[in-house]
Amino acid sequence: MNVFLKGLGVAAVAASLSTVAVAQTEELNFGIISTESQQNLKTTWEPFLAAMSEETGLKVNAFFASDYAGIIEGMRFGKVDIAWYGNKSAMEAVDRADGEVFVQTVDVEGNPGYWSLLVTNVDSPIKSLDDVVKCDQSLDFGLGDPNSTSGFLVPMTFVFAKNGIDPKTCFKTVRNANHETNLMAAANKQVDVATNNTENLRRLQATNPDAAAKVKVIWQSPLIPSDPIAWRKDLDQATKDKILSFFVSYGRLGAPEEVEKARAVLDPLGWAPFRPSSDAQLYPIRIMEITKQMFQLQADEAMTADEKATKLKELEEQKAKYEGLMAKIPQV
Repeated sequence: MNVFLKGLGVAAVAASLSTVAVAQTEELNFGIISTESQQNLKTTWEPFLAAMSEETGLKVNAFFASDYAGIIEGMRFGKVDIAWYGNKSAMEAVDRADGEVFVQTVDVEGNPGYWSLLVTNVDSPIKSLDDVVKCDQSLDFGLGDPNSTSGFLVPMTFVFAKNGIDPKTCFKTVRNANHETNLMAAANKQVDVATNNTENLRRLQATNPDAAAKVKVIWQSPLIPSDPIAWRKDLDQATKDKILSFFVSYGRLGAPEEVEKARAVLDPLGWAPFRPSSDAQLYPIRIMEITKQMFQLQADEAMTADEKATKLKELEEQKAKYEGLMAKIPQV
């Protein structure tokens, strides 16, 4: 050991050697949630990932899975470094996979977020939410991925839990599918009602207007915050800096022709340039999840009044905590 290292002490030597040993990140796996077929997702995402590779100097690979959980688990086990999530799946990634939100998508039309929908075939006699929640087990229902915000959490909160309804006993059949599949099932009369959202309906109107003309909206939710992009917290800071710089500048900074080219890449994704964000954008979703649990608890006939009161108090305290944080900390 040389004189310099000898004078540092054991802890400092270990820290110094650890710093030297850290390998620079050269490759990233980018997780893409399964809102529609993998082929369609590849078509819209590959130009963006190619631009990210070019501008960061990192090789960026698309990582697909058959459901949202596959992307969350991929991040949990180090197979996914960065991912596009919905808010519900991002919440799961933050809680279970050491994820962290760092930017938020921005709607190309300038909307502050998007909305969950219930849709049916345009020829269906179903006209309103009342026709859906009559619960006579006559309808086939298309529900979204369990980790989807608009396809699952929002309708479960504001349609079913709010009304003390279990979809499994309300409908003849209930099946889970991605947004694209649910839209096409409603268009083709394969289900009577299905969940969806304004972003995916708009995409179908652009890519398959004939199919889009075959569906009608019968319910629209409260506003949902725009989708987050999250990375693994344990990514090295130099890599995080490169990624963040790319996201906040892409389609916003550069020569006019560079900005135009970038926005043309973002357009098929339905997005304008990104804006910085944090885990704070998930507070409304956490409140929504707690609210859903409260509705379900109140409708649970198997629990005693005292058990309900105890659990409700716990949930109310959790809800108050996040409402307090929302009042103090900006969501974007």
